[in-house]
Amino acid sequence: MVDIEVLLNTLKKYWGYSSFREFQLEAINSILDEHDTLTILPTGGGKSLCFQLPAMIKEGVAVVISPLISLMKDQVDSLKECGIQGECLNSSMNKKEQQLAELNVEAGRTKLLYISPERLLTDSLRALLRRVKVAYFVIDEAHCISHWGHDFRREYRALGVLKEEFPGVSVHAFTATATPEVKDDVLLQLKLDTPHIYSGKVDRPNLTYRIIGRKADGMRQIVSIIERHAGEAGIIYCVRRADVEAISSRLNFQGFTNLPYHAGLADKVRKENQNAFSKGKVNIVVATIAFGMGIDRSNIRFVIHAAMPKSIEHYQQETGRAGRDSLPSECVMLYSGEDASLWEWIMEQGPEIAGSRDKLNKLREFCEAPSCRHAALSGYFGQNYPEGKCGACDHCLGEAVPLQDTDNTSEAIIEGVLAVEEKFGADHISSLLSGELTEGIRKWGHDSLPVFGSLGNATKRRIRGKIEGLIKAGKLSREGAYRTLQVTTEGFTAAGLRPGARKLVLSSSRPSGPSKFSPARTAVKIGAERLFNMLRLKRDMLAASSGVAPDAIFNDATLKEMATKRPLMMDEMSEISGVGEEKLEKYGRIFLDAIKAGLNLE
Repeated sequence: MVDIEVLLNTLKKYWGYSSFREFQLEAINSILDEHDTLTILPTGGGKSLCFQLPAMIKEGVAVVISPLISLMKDQVDSLKECGIQGECLNSSMNKKEQQLAELNVEAGRTKLLYISPERLLTDSLRALLRRVKVAYFVIDEAHCISHWGHDFRREYRALGVLKEEFPGVSVHAFTATATPEVKDDVLLQLKLDTPHIYSGKVDRPNLTYRIIGRKADGMRQIVSIIERHAGEAGIIYCVRRADVEAISSRLNFQGFTNLPYHAGLADKVRKENQNAFSKGKVNIVVATIAFGMGIDRSNIRFVIHAAMPKSIEHYQQETGRAGRDSLPSECVMLYSGEDASLWEWIMEQGPEIAGSRDKLNKLREFCEAPSCRHAALSGYFGQNYPEGKCGACDHCLGEAVPLQDTDNTSEAIIEGVLAVEEKFGADHISSLLSGELTEGIRKWGHDSLPVFGSLGNATKRRIRGKIEGLIKAGKLSREGAYRTLQVTTEGFTAAGLRPGARKLVLSSSRPSGPSKFSPARTAVKIGAERLFNMLRLKRDMLAASSGVAPDAIFNDATLKEMATKRPLMMDEMSEISGVGEEKLEKYGRIFLDAIKAGLNLE
């Protein structure tokens, strides 16, 4: 085991930090001691440092297998800004660039080499690695290995070959989210040898979660969220490509500059749009779930889900892209009972991944449960959450209030389910009660039933939301392969069909007053806000001229500390978190001058 002082000195020299976060030291020591590892740390928890720091101590090159080309480049740029020699090999590089990278690896100048799983499986790359000293292998985004994960990639499934072709070289898997079944699958597929396993807390206390009922198409709600994050970065996730195009166009028309991202765009356009967001050239992107895993931007202040995603794993991963610098950030989902039906339809169009319907139902329960969002997410991933209010979700902030069912909607829904002999699903019942004359309603003659149109004053969306509330409350259940609705014993009682009938209270999230969320920029003391903005502008200009992401120079948390502590000498600047020796020499004087100029304006 390497002396702790050596590790702390290395941490300070290259990254500018004076202490380790949860499980970083343990993971680093396991890598240095050549034990296979699986490390699960939340986004923003410092996973990359766990496998980058040992490379500066061990002999040879650390090989990092990463899923996306854009992520590789950003991480290599960040390493070089810290004074660390990193390289990547991918299809976006020309032949000369690849040859130079390979020469640096063979000459022993490269400490970390980033490659894709597809590249690793080529004979030429494996031959290169046999000619050099490989310190260890890293599998980043390791959840991609598992069919049970949320970003499954077939090429990851073949990575077990590493233990066979490179005997004696340790393998280290890293991911932000992993349910017990994903964790077991990763261990099995990678054939790890008695691995050390580290699981950090999945909770992200700096994120405020809100799940609110979507009104109409949700555009006004989206605009309202963007307006309270004026000038800040955010991602808006949509389910369908058409929704991405519609929302992106309407926002641009209203003056909210953004770019779309989905699989239907040309590769070149997708890459350009992702690069523009990563480099801070545009602050808002509207995207499908195809976007995000390759984003290495720490100052995303809001994530909006325009509709419910397909699983809690997806929700955790996508919201996790907010606030990676640990500053306050907001995550809002606009939810409707119709969202689950859309996902069920999408699942029916292709091969269903095992357990996908169950995952969808668990997310639906999460959306509708009148409980703390932080506690519910922790519980899903098998972790306990402290009792008491989190102070950072709609429920604990008192924004999600119970709505009394005073209009007999619940009773009408139960009567509708019974009228069709409990043989139909939620979509059919919603059409029946709203009076929508669908093909199915005509086919079964249900337009002649007394209940047809009995809730004609309510929208189909509202009825569907009530149905989901009844299921959550235990008054209705879904049964069989066709997910037909059935009335439970409690449902009969609630509808007055048994003695002791009572009204239902359905949980629904709605703002109870002005938002209690304060944008991250207010985390900086008011007196330092102008200076913070000046430093951020200076950083962005330097990044643009160098062709790197702003985070590669300094993240917002480092700039916030500069604006608050206001160093005026180089030795004072060296004490700011995130200012290592290389960055101090390269940027120290520039930012000291910017601070002095800012103070002269006060």
